[in-house]
Amino acid sequence: MTDPLHDPLFFRDPYSTYDRLRSASPVQKIPTGSRGHHAYLVTGHAEARQAFTDPRLSKDAARFFAGRPSGRDLHPAVARNMLASDPPGHTRQRAAAAPLFTTGPVGGMRPYISQVVDRLLDGWAQGAEVDLVKGLAVPLPVTVICQLLGVPESDRDMVSRWSNDLFDADDPDIIDAASHAVGEYMTDLVGAARDTPGEGVLPALFQRGEAGLLDEDDVTSLAVLLLVAGHETTTHFIGNSVLALLQHPSSLARLRRDPGLIAGSLDELLRYDSPVGIATFRYSTEALELGGVEIPAGFPVLIAPGAANRDPLPFADPQRLDLDRNAGGHLAFGHGIHRCLGAPLARAEAEIALRALVTRFPGLRLAVPEEELEWRRTRLTRGLRSLPVVL
Repeated sequence: MTDPLHDPLFFRDPYSTYDRLRSASPVQKIPTGSRGHHAYLVTGHAEARQAFTDPRLSKDAARFFAGRPSGRDLHPAVARNMLASDPPGHTRQRAAAAPLFTTGPVGGMRPYISQVVDRLLDGWAQGAEVDLVKGLAVPLPVTVICQLLGVPESDRDMVSRWSNDLFDADDPDIIDAASHAVGEYMTDLVGAARDTPGEGVLPALFQRGEAGLLDEDDVTSLAVLLLVAGHETTTHFIGNSVLALLQHPSSLARLRRDPGLIAGSLDELLRYDSPVGIATFRYSTEALELGGVEIPAGFPVLIAPGAANRDPLPFADPQRLDLDRNAGGHLAFGHGIHRCLGAPLARAEAEIALRALVTRFPGLRLAVPEEELEWRRTRLTRGLRSLPVVL
């Protein structure tokens, strides 16, 4: 068996692969890469929920790869962030950062998000053809997270390119170089925020540091995580949602008639085409059983929210977009202690962007045949390279 997650067809339509694998077993051992390595892939919804909360599945990638010849040179702020740590370190960092992204603070950001959306769309002319990814789905979350972190406007395109390389480059050397570029940039930005305190996320994190929750390395790694994860998946959330609605004209027409339904439709849009295909790295610290399968100690375990969200057991007729579905159990944001803390911000950005699109451009349609759309070649996230539309 070859690696099913690197088949060229997988990146265009991962769901056929997920369905085939899940029908054989919701948990199974698969080859990964070309060096004879293996991992356990979790495609069932119940099994994924269990795996997300099993303390025997560690996220401490540095511990797993210690002493193993990886040939990688990631910046420490990228390699040792909150997503790659276990309690108690993870608990301490999350407790410091989580209050900044609850519904209250995010609600206060909605006017700014609306201003950014309006500014971006004001440059679009009725009847014109635009790339919705380049023109909206990328710059909106980049602008918002950079504003929160205090990244100067002149640096935002550069920061976005580094983030794109971290997620999307096929060459490990490019990924490593991008990690050092963004890690060193954020180290300098954090140092400047320490020396000139003010308002924003970084000064707030330093206040947590003064309370003994964080040190400066923690603040830097959190800043990198917020910068990179804070916009990449939201970009795909927006792009995938717009495409799904264009593929389902009756659903799009319904939201045009009543944009107030958009907020309640976000869970189904996330379930239907999750911006996260395979969750970030985990491995078994001891033997365990999952979905009736024995997983030995020391193996990577790949949890696939993209697959779990199309599992027919919790979601009847899962290949159908149904805006009336109760999709609150989706796993697009993960589950358990590592659930995405930026979920409220991502939802706010997607809701505001979709509302503006259906209101300002009621004739929105694809500008190219669907089969010509190009997807990013990464199993971690699922998103389009571009989405040409006619306004």
